Amino acid sequence: QVQLVESGGGLVQAGGSLRLSCAASGRTFSNYYMGWFRQALGKERESVAAISQSGKNTNYADSVKGRFTISRDNAKNTVYLQMNSLKPEDTAVYYCAAGYFKRDAIRTSGSSYDYWGQGTQVTVSS
Repeated sequence: QVQLVESGGGLVQAGGSLRLSCAASGRTFSNYYMGWFRQALGKERESVAAISQSGKNTNYADSVKGRFTISRDNAKNTVYLQMNSLKPEDTAVYYCAAGYFKRDAIRTSGSSYDYWGQGTQVTVSS
């Protein structure tokens, strides 16, 4: 089992920044690829960013490219999502997720992930 706990959400004005953190426990963190997903009210969950086990490979949704940065610190068992130039359309509950694969991998489909955090609310006011 892997337990994931997100933090760092909140209310911010458009153009502002937030950094989300996701602390993992339970298994060897460096064996898991990680992802951030979000779900806005009335919308389907979507992939925001993903990172491979080593951190060498990343992937971003087109809507956040150039504004969001995913990173991880395997020594601290933590994955981060730095969000800059926030827009009202970024308002959602943000979830981190973990998936296991024996080699360095990156996944953007939610069905590829085995463990999920409880989510943290991000609200961007206009």
